[in-house]
Amino acid sequence: MREITQIRKLSLWIFILPLLAINLCLVISQNYQFLENTIFAVAEVGKSNFTIPYFDGSLSISRASRGYPQYIIFKPSMILTAIFLFYYWKNNNNLVNNLNSTNINYKFKTFGILSAFFLIIHSILLGVKFDIQVYKLFRRVVLLAFIIFEIIAQGILVYHLFKLKKKLENFVNKNILILKFILVIILSAVAILSLPLLVTKGNTHFKHALEWNYFVGVIVFYLLSRFFWKRTT
Repeated sequence: MREITQIRKLSLWIFILPLLAINLCLVISQNYQFLENTIFAVAEVGKSNFTIPYFDGSLSISRASRGYPQYIIFKPSMILTAIFLFYYWKNNNNLVNNLNSTNINYKFKTFGILSAFFLIIHSILLGVKFDIQVYKLFRRVVLLAFIIFEIIAQGILVYHLFKLKKKLENFVNKNILILKFILVIILSAVAILSLPLLVTKGNTHFKHALEWNYFVGVIVFYLLSRFFWKRTT
């Protein structure tokens, strides 16, 4: 099936591109001295001492990515990832329609495309400063919407794949489907359990560490998608 080939390709890019982007921004932030006196001199906001934010939460993705020259890497990478997400969810919708002999827009496509849209908005707004409280709240809402819609889309897609597993048995690795299900459950549980800490002031290092790890958790879903679908001819 043509959709399977496209899904496998898109899944790999959706995993690799943002992972490389955020970690390259982190490396630049921590090694800013190597770019001093060049046209890529790092802005003060993007400078950081050595840290492993996945563990100590000393640095947020936003701070590592919103300054110059990091945003030159981060913004295009996230916008391109969002475009890949659009086609990923579109191809999944076409595939499920083919298997069910239907012609509808499944909810996972709607939520998936909405998550891609909010990722683009978040990327555009990153680093743009307005000293307005409503604007700051809007940025948080946009980021939260991306995460919520992404998890909902992933969960609904996994549900449909479970329903179709007999029709798909020659095309998929069933063990990976179970891993995708477990991953969605973990991401949902972490989001719910962390909510009380996220909505209160303080806990900055915890929030930053959660941000890095949660982002990686979300895109791991797409790495699993790459291995879930078998190569087709």
